[in-house]
Amino acid sequence: MPHSPAHDRPADARAVLLPRAGWWPRTLLALPEWPALHNRAIVALGVDVAIAALSLVLAVGLRVGFNRIGLWYDALVVDVPLLAATSAFALVVVGVPHRVWRYATAADVLALARAGGIALLLYVPVAWSLGPERQLPLSTPVIQLFLFVALAGSARMVRRRQHLRSRRRGAPVPAAEVLLAGIGDGSALFLKAMAEMPAPPYRVAGLLDPAGNDVGRRVHGAVVLGRPGDLERVVEALRRRGRGVDRVVVTESLDKTMLQRLLGDAERQGLAVCRTPEPAELRAAADAGELRLAPIALHELLGRPQVRADTGPIDALIRGHRVLVTGAGGSIGRELVRQIAACGPSHLTLVEASEFNLYSVDLELAASAPEVERAAHLCDVRDRQRVLQVFGQAAPDLVFHAAALKHVPLVEQNVVEGVLTNVVGSAHVADAACAVGARAMVMVSTDKAVNPVGVMGATKRFAELYCQALDRAGEGQPDAVRPTRLMTVRFGNVLGTSGSVIPLFQRQLAAGGPLTVTHPEITRYFMTVQEAVTLVLAATAHGLGRKAGRGEIFVLDMGEPVRIADVARQMIRLAGLEPERDIAIRYVGLRPGEKLYEELFDDVEDRLPPLAEGVLRASSQGLPYLAIRQALDDLAEACAARDEGAVRAVLSRIVPGHADMSTRSNAA
Repeated sequence: MPHSPAHDRPADARAVLLPRAGWWPRTLLALPEWPALHNRAIVALGVDVAIAALSLVLAVGLRVGFNRIGLWYDALVVDVPLLAATSAFALVVVGVPHRVWRYATAADVLALARAGGIALLLYVPVAWSLGPERQLPLSTPVIQLFLFVALAGSARMVRRRQHLRSRRRGAPVPAAEVLLAGIGDGSALFLKAMAEMPAPPYRVAGLLDPAGNDVGRRVHGAVVLGRPGDLERVVEALRRRGRGVDRVVVTESLDKTMLQRLLGDAERQGLAVCRTPEPAELRAAADAGELRLAPIALHELLGRPQVRADTGPIDALIRGHRVLVTGAGGSIGRELVRQIAACGPSHLTLVEASEFNLYSVDLELAASAPEVERAAHLCDVRDRQRVLQVFGQAAPDLVFHAAALKHVPLVEQNVVEGVLTNVVGSAHVADAACAVGARAMVMVSTDKAVNPVGVMGATKRFAELYCQALDRAGEGQPDAVRPTRLMTVRFGNVLGTSGSVIPLFQRQLAAGGPLTVTHPEITRYFMTVQEAVTLVLAATAHGLGRKAGRGEIFVLDMGEPVRIADVARQMIRLAGLEPERDIAIRYVGLRPGEKLYEELFDDVEDRLPPLAEGVLRASSQGLPYLAIRQALDDLAEACAARDEGAVRAVLSRIVPGHADMSTRSNAA
């Protein structure tokens, strides 16, 4: 086949109507191709041009009276074709013919207004240049523009409604009836998305207003029927009218109490509770004609909104600096690596004892932040010489120490191993950070270190005391030679981390139950891993920037403690099941080393003003460095001899309020 320029033209409709260069001559040349390639666009253009011409005649009639329109016959004979020509030009320039009528929106009406305005700007000077005897009344073009937009826009809306009706008639699955809980941008976006989808999967039966101020009013045609607390009454009223509600969709943020009550009421009515996706996802789903509602996130039921830390100081802390993370493959360490990499460090060193965990976090970092220079080291923090070697190679400015054994019953059964990792290993990391002159070493600690009854908590408290003493050893040094800061950040349970209660409940749910809880009244502090790590970084940045006192303990604000039994019930409800009916909850008793409740501050610690939003702090006298160093040597010697009794004795001697770990009751 001989080469033809037509074969090189872009396939989209606008490229044929408006080629990228020399568009006017090529448009004329392209006219023969329109019926084959873009016949619908040509029909749409012809209809709009006809509406523009008709609107001019109607505008004259409205202006002078339809009984006198014949007096302007000579002018209309010239002006109607002239306006038709300028309208055709303007419509093509704006791209109106390529907009599909059955999916018309407000943007299409604005495009019509733009095209009509351009057409008048071209038409009026030419019409007036023909002489005063042919000029229509001055207000006629303005009236014509309003008529054109109204008529052309109405035609599109009629076509769109016909399309929606035809799609709904052909839909194999009827739309599910839902109630929206919340009035705001989320509910407005959801209603708009349902109106724009050809076959919406959900039909809104009404809204529930948390404030109760808009009951009886309408939002995009949907009536506000009551408050979330009125769910049972609203559902019964709808059912009496023949409308069976399938689920409740939460569109805005609700406080914990209201959300929990809504879940309970919905459970009694046999309704699922879901949440709308993020606005961007909602718009994309509407465009694609598919919408999937998200389950309620567990953190929404934990009593407080997530703390949003100021990222400016965090970025300044990390950007352009060398950073090292121990335990980089664990739950906390991996999130530290993610957030640190996003801040642009000059180099990131990953330290991890597990080969698989190190491999997976290094692989993730290679994909998510390939621009970050990094090194991955297999290293057990118990090995002092290996730790010193890695730190010497990495030369870090900042060290985040997240390597630890944290499972309470396992550490209780493996006392020596817990001490070697959590105490001796932490001392190795702290000493290495000081040896290479790092700016700061941050130890990730736990609320179990406060008044501990088990070995795991006691080991973390010992490590806190060691870092505190080593930090205070640098007091009084001149600013030019101030040694490494050693900082401790303490927080509670992190949702979804390995070994935590949430993954255990998820596995038990998948197996059909029961969910095992140690005690009906046991409580814990909870936060998300993203929130915890962000606040660890924020505490470090503010602690260094504001020169917090040496030896201070930073404590993340965890809100109010939550009963584990309540978490179990909420997870069962989120799975669409009923506690004790579909899934049982079994109480198995406190485990070795476990307390009924946790605390964030020790009795001997003095509370200080918060360091920043979400970051509390405290100070205590602590122990002299020489005393804690001697205890550490005794502990290392006892571990080397595998003398568990001697290990417990040293821990009991050093950890305040922990006089006799071997006989203390777990139920204390």
